[in-house]
Amino acid sequence: MNILVCVKQVPDTAKVKLDPQTNRLQRAGVPNILNPFDEHAVEAALALRDEFGGRVTVLSMGPPQAADALRECLARGVDAAYLLSDRAFGGADTLATAYTLSTGIRHLGEFDLILCGKQAIDGDTAQVGSQIAEMLDIPQVSAAVKLSVKDGAATVVREHEDGYETLRVALPALITATKNLNTPRYPSIRGLLASRTAEIPVLGAADIGAAPERIGIKGSPTQVRRTRTPQARKQGRIIRDRTADEAVAELFAAWRGEDVQEGGRAE
Repeated sequence: MNILVCVKQVPDTAKVKLDPQTNRLQRAGVPNILNPFDEHAVEAALALRDEFGGRVTVLSMGPPQAADALRECLARGVDAAYLLSDRAFGGADTLATAYTLSTGIRHLGEFDLILCGKQAIDGDTAQVGSQIAEMLDIPQVSAAVKLSVKDGAATVVREHEDGYETLRVALPALITATKNLNTPRYPSIRGLLASRTAEIPVLGAADIGAAPERIGIKGSPTQVRRTRTPQARKQGRIIRDRTADEAVAELFAAWRGEDVQEGGRAE
């Protein structure tokens, strides 16, 4: 099988903070990681290659340092990696990002299966995978928790708000992976050493034939105007060691704004 996986380098959201003056993310000094959902997409591709043979290619759009995420994928065993990097790609929303990635995919050739993480943890839109499939005019299944391939079709169990459903889709198709799909393998020592010197071709807008009006800020109909953290709520009071009547009396006293000391009674 010839499989392509779209991956993204993201800031470690556990360590991201907001600038109180600008209400924007403070990325300086925050480590970048391979998007966790994409790890499961890569593992699914490698497992299918192990089963059927073939080739796994990873593709990412981002600044030059995004090559680090691609090297991590190479260390895990993928066969080739490509980086879409150009100042013209900057400021892209999900639509412009999907257009750039789909154009890059067409440039690289035809694939039996395209895999993406369900969403990126820095944006959580879960839109790019579906938009890529639409632009490539191929079927897609989102939020996969199980995946198998047989006789030119993929059988996918996907999760949604009301449970699970099983779908069978003809290939080529695009499937997005959840964290329940598999357990990603660790990079091998040989893979880590080889990934350090592996060549990662960098492709710009002109290289893939991207239309200037459809990439970056020009191709983005949506923009983030403001980011803020939710206001912290006042910690609630836990009423314990009371009879039912005492607990109710204390509750109503709190609603009336009366000062009731913890452990005391409201008369």
